[in-house]
Amino acid sequence: MPARFKTIIEPFRIKTVEPIRHTTRTERIAAIQNAGYNLFQLKAQDVLIDLLTDSGTGAMSSRQWAGMMMGDESYAGARSFYKFEATVREITSFKHIIPTHQGRAAERILFGSALKPGDIIPNNTHFDTTRANIEYRQAIGLDIPIPEAHHPQLHHPFKGNIDLAALEKTLHEQGDKVPMVMITITNNSGGGQPVSMANIRSASEICHRYNVPFFLDACRFAENAWFIKIREEGYADKTPLAIAQEMFSYADGCTMSAKKDGMVNIGGFLAMNDDDLARRCRNMEILGEGFPTYGGLAGYDLEAMAVGLYEALEEDYLCYRIRSVAYVGERMKAAGIPFVEPTGGHAVYIDAKTMLPHIPWNEYPAWALSLALYIEGGIRSVEIGSVMFGRQPDGSEKAAAMELVRLAFPRRVYTQSHVDYLAEVLEYVNIRRDHIRGVKIVEEPSVLRHFTARFAPAHGDIILPE
Repeated sequence: MPARFKTIIEPFRIKTVEPIRHTTRTERIAAIQNAGYNLFQLKAQDVLIDLLTDSGTGAMSSRQWAGMMMGDESYAGARSFYKFEATVREITSFKHIIPTHQGRAAERILFGSALKPGDIIPNNTHFDTTRANIEYRQAIGLDIPIPEAHHPQLHHPFKGNIDLAALEKTLHEQGDKVPMVMITITNNSGGGQPVSMANIRSASEICHRYNVPFFLDACRFAENAWFIKIREEGYADKTPLAIAQEMFSYADGCTMSAKKDGMVNIGGFLAMNDDDLARRCRNMEILGEGFPTYGGLAGYDLEAMAVGLYEALEEDYLCYRIRSVAYVGERMKAAGIPFVEPTGGHAVYIDAKTMLPHIPWNEYPAWALSLALYIEGGIRSVEIGSVMFGRQPDGSEKAAAMELVRLAFPRRVYTQSHVDYLAEVLEYVNIRRDHIRGVKIVEEPSVLRHFTARFAPAHGDIILPE
């Protein structure tokens, strides 16, 4: 794109369209009541713009669809597996590539093969399924982000970094309880913030000094590579692929949900260099996922991943995607809406604690705000706060570090007009934020309660009518 033109266009053309349905405010209130005031329980047809997650919700390319027609559905040793394996190995250089149906399956297999009760897994910030899979093994997920990560409006180019001093201290004092260290790129629970190459390199050095394996949760590795390219000195002239290869070179393995930066609707993988650990993981995969050359996937899924992992690293695509999210942040900033700054790669995160100071944490301000966005504009988002992370392993409850509403953008799905409509809804709800009321939980499961819990308004309406 010539420098004299400022508009960044979508780097694709649309061949197939899917209709979306407008609903009235009255219809949306009825729908959310029937769903127990839980956005996960809504029917998708009742959502206008769906920003619940960017996981598996993107649009695949013509090259991916063409590749799927070449899928080899052999049970063992399929040609499609070896194509997928070669792609992952070129990007990561890991010795063992184990396909899974999605990222949480990779987590379950890894932790089931490597953890024992009482173990500690340090991370910049664990996401919900990662923490749940760790705690299912009666181990402890330890979040040690840098101090700047706890201040939403504070600017830092790499707020996703792990606290290196805290990591060193943990390994020095409790290293015998740490079977591995992880860093999530980008840091989803911390606002979609990137991790610098210097931080990854230093964390790797610390881990290897203590002889502890170092893993990446790599589901948004391409977005993280782009942030390194545009924000970290010495990387401006490097390709996203080269940056990604360097990131992986410092790690001993990774988990991956290809539903993010694999650009597919289903799929993932577990990769590592350790022969013995890989053997144990493959045995566990056979038990729950399938033979190690298909891993719970069809051959055509492996073909789609093999193409999508490269497409996620294309510079035009990454420039457009990161700019689209930043644009929403600029509109929010102009409207006085507090959010995690700077904007991350796949989502914007509204700071509900600051936006709704009249709602106490145990009436779940971020959950209430997500409901208001749906009621007023048909926008589906997700809470990352005290509903998602407040319940402790011993059954007690405490406030989460932050009360965030995440608006996650599916890849290659929405256009600029959708983004402008979203900004209008945010601006309108912000004007009426003093009229939003909290919620209470009336029914919940013992784990991952945000998926299925049922709620009720704590004080009448969720958002008072005009």
